[in-house]
Amino acid sequence: MRLTFLGGTGTVTGSKYLLEHHGRRLLVDCGLFQGLKQLRLRNWEGFPVPPASIDAVVLTHAHLDHSGFLPRLAELGFRGRVHCSAATRELCGLMLLDSARLLEEEADYANRHGYSKHHPALPLYTEHDARQALECFTARPFDEGFEPIPGVRVLLRTAGHLLGAASVRVEWERRSLLFSGDLGRSHDLLMRPPAVPEAADWVVVESTYGDRAHASIDPLATIADVVSRTAARGGIVIIPAFAVGRAQTLLWCLHRLKEERRIPDLPVFLNSPMAADATQIYVRHHAEHRLSTQECEAMCGAARIVNSVEESKRLNELRMPAVIVSASGMASGGRVLHHLKAFAPDPRNSILFAGFQAAGTRGAAIVGGATTVKIFGQYVAVRAEVAKIDALSAHADRDELLAWVGALPAAPQRIYVTHGEPVPADALRQAIEERHRWPCTVPEYRDTAEL
Repeated sequence: MRLTFLGGTGTVTGSKYLLEHHGRRLLVDCGLFQGLKQLRLRNWEGFPVPPASIDAVVLTHAHLDHSGFLPRLAELGFRGRVHCSAATRELCGLMLLDSARLLEEEADYANRHGYSKHHPALPLYTEHDARQALECFTARPFDEGFEPIPGVRVLLRTAGHLLGAASVRVEWERRSLLFSGDLGRSHDLLMRPPAVPEAADWVVVESTYGDRAHASIDPLATIADVVSRTAARGGIVIIPAFAVGRAQTLLWCLHRLKEERRIPDLPVFLNSPMAADATQIYVRHHAEHRLSTQECEAMCGAARIVNSVEESKRLNELRMPAVIVSASGMASGGRVLHHLKAFAPDPRNSILFAGFQAAGTRGAAIVGGATTVKIFGQYVAVRAEVAKIDALSAHADRDELLAWVGALPAAPQRIYVTHGEPVPADALRQAIEERHRWPCTVPEYRDTAEL
């Protein structure tokens, strides 16, 4: 078995791992590169192998950094099956179509306003490409093995992190390889903890927070403080949030804060039709997370859903205290950009980031103290209060990653540390080597390993 690292190396985006076995090809994850321009350009490069030669894809979960390249892969000729959990298939049905629409809208906006260097600006893929990719999906239950290619057995195990998220165990010829996927937290507000890992000959583990522990603070208190002081100024709180996962957690938090009267009874808007649809998927798969059916209904009722473009535009005219939750979580696209353009220049307002901000994204720039950011070809002043809350992260922190690795029943031959920026990835490598004396490698882009 040959393993090639085609993404998720030196970055938390673009996760792709190519397995080649007796002339067959299996891709584990098919993520979109995001953030820094040199990473985003990889999305446009020729794929390292002919996409038509890939027999199957297995997805760990639905986030675009793990699934978002699938429409492009389909457009380039992939026609195999995409295997994933049932919830991941449903969520991808929303996310891939939404991603395609955003890409088409951004290209159209760039062409109409003439700010792109490309003439004409083209989307990476279209809604047609996304629908073609979705026709390839096959839902697989957790803890039941299947053969995506002959001679290779795959098992999905719950990973926490996001509804439907899985670790992927690959078995062949009495050998095994375990992909952690993105691991969730032990005490997440919504998701249950990851399953205990089984022994494997080789392990690929994520390292998003490989160099730090999450602050042991009450996320509800942080949200309450930001919302209350912003409302006291007569301002508006903009919360960039991933439509799937983070938006649902935020709605649950805001519901609880209102119920407990810890924030004013101000209007909350969810300006993401996809987030609203995703919330209903959480209701259908309530056995996979901590909320009861009644609590799911309360979460759904925590905000007014903004569906139309006209309603979205009207939000930018708000002159009373309110909370707007809108995608995307790193301010890299979506409706939240229009809200940032409208509200970031006013010091009465606040921008609250509720998760990891990858290098090169607008979110990372704003959190880093940028006084201006470029939105739709124009520089926008950032005078609003900027706050960040790490306690809502859906990613395991350093201690939780080490606990997951430490739960392996036997020493693997080698651990590959991926899906982290260089410093966190190397910090986790060092910690694993010091604690367990197991060989660890932080692979580079397009590195290969013979297993």
